[in-house]
Amino acid sequence: MAYRFEAGRIYRMPTHFGPAFGPRQMPDGIAADPRSGPRRHSVAARFLTEAARLDAHLPEGFALRGEPVVTVEFHYLTGIDWLAGRGYTMVQVSWPASFSGREDKASGRFLAVIWENLADPIITGRDEIGHPKLYADIPPSRAWDGTHICSAGWMGFRFLDLEVSGLREVPLAAPAPPDDILMLKYVPRTGAWGEGELCQVTLTPGDDPHRTVEHRQAGTGQVRFHLAAWADLPTMHHVVNALAGLPVLEPRGGSVVRSRGGKSYRDQRILR
Repeated sequence: MAYRFEAGRIYRMPTHFGPAFGPRQMPDGIAADPRSGPRRHSVAARFLTEAARLDAHLPEGFALRGEPVVTVEFHYLTGIDWLAGRGYTMVQVSWPASFSGREDKASGRFLAVIWENLADPIITGRDEIGHPKLYADIPPSRAWDGTHICSAGWMGFRFLDLEVSGLREVPLAAPAPPDDILMLKYVPRTGAWGEGELCQVTLTPGDDPHRTVEHRQAGTGQVRFHLAAWADLPTMHHVVNALAGLPVLEPRGGSVVRSRGGKSYRDQRILR
């Protein structure tokens, strides 16, 4: 007798073995505390670039909002409950944008790409919430002589370097309200090459009541994407080269933040 999908349960391929576990669906009897984990060490840098360059990478219905400032963030996560205490690292690239659809309007940060160094969050994030995730090798950050040094690569080719130096302490009181995160979820249609099965704008509300910032520093940030030949990055040289082609008109600072806790992104929604 063939199996049937259970209503209200999350599935991923292969579906034949039952509902899938992950950040938004934990096994029965496993208690997660979103206030204590994960632990997060974040290193970020920002730079001003040309507005027209960013506009060229925004989907239909989007527009640049405010100054064309690109933010590149490394997030080193440990103690993740849905991975039974394990961790992974992500790199996010975003800039301010607004969206105007048939029914909805929103503004926040357009999340252009995420790199992660573990398949599990890549698969769950792409399938379930529409995050534009790719794989990368991301070694631990290095702190030396007052500078935090981060990098990302793929099979021996380093395509991203980020440094934050000249750090000073920043008070934790009254942090700025977080931006909503906007992105485009796209799934190609099997057999009809060049056509899309699914193309929708998704939004992650910026509010994260379970996350607590424990330490914050600000300083000078530097970002460099390295141009790649096709043979260097066969499946994503076009992504890296587009980012490498953004002129750095002016550095806009950097930060180092330690925090704990975080939401499961079950509040993700579609914009129309």
